[in-house]
Amino acid sequence: MKSLLIHTPFTQLKVNCLDDAVFSVDFVEDEYASVMAVSGILQEVKDQILQYCHSADFQFDLALSPQGTDFQQRVWQCLIAIPAGQVRTYGDIAAELGSSPRAVGNACRANPIPLIIPCHRVVSRAGIGGFAGDISGGKVKLKQRLLRHEGVEI
Repeated sequence: MKSLLIHTPFTQLKVNCLDDAVFSVDFVEDEYASVMAVSGILQEVKDQILQYCHSADFQFDLALSPQGTDFQQRVWQCLIAIPAGQVRTYGDIAAELGSSPRAVGNACRANPIPLIIPCHRVVSRAGIGGFAGDISGGKVKLKQRLLRHEGVEI
């Protein structure tokens, strides 16, 4: 597995790639990237993440290899289809898949490639909802910053 830390205006990300596909993206704190030359898939991921940071309507075009159940994969495909600057509720996606909002929320929480698979674009019917397993705190504030970057205020 190849890894790279990417500093963005929103957070620091650790991107993990396997066999020329993005395997996971983690939000990290207190890790420092050494200056190193990157190439191949890592350079492409870095370039695309920085393009998104510059222009919220940038669409990622990367090979992805998220590991999850069939249901999780279906939810993640729904997330990828949500355009920048728009949100869907957990209930919207649940209705589309014939499931429950809680199951959709659990699949969002299990998303191994946040930002690129944009689980931040899924909100609660009553507000912003959780993010990356948290219902308050730093990760929810990060979700708000990402949505604000895309022109969405919740």
